[in-house]
Amino acid sequence: MDEKRKWSPGKILWQDLTVENALEVRDFYQAVIGWDCIPEDMGGYDDYHMVAKPSGGSVAGICHARGENADLPPEWLIYIAVDDVNKSAQTCLEMGGELHVKPRDMAGGQFFIIRDPAGAICGLYRPPD
Repeated sequence: MDEKRKWSPGKILWQDLTVENALEVRDFYQAVIGWDCIPEDMGGYDDYHMVAKPSGGSVAGICHARGENADLPPEWLIYIAVDDVNKSAQTCLEMGGELHVKPRDMAGGQFFIIRDPAGAICGLYRPPD
């Protein structure tokens, strides 16, 4: 692994929960787990970075099921690092998986959502270097 890189292929980098009632679910996890949150403006509404106490580090996202996220299932979705988004997408299809969300840009990198042959969904993400 490149010493400047903070990620490596196969590492779980992030997790999101995308739901219709993000505000209510945010409040649920704040009460049950004790997370704080940092709102992120999504252009007319906020999604939330959930923050662990006392470290203050972001640990997850709770997002509204709107716009490009409208079709995501209401379950915790992990994002796994890959070196090459296009190659991983092609291999997914060749191995019997599906592209639930096609590759697109996000936060300086690229990501997409797959459904594996068993029906499980996860995100694959190539972070910026």
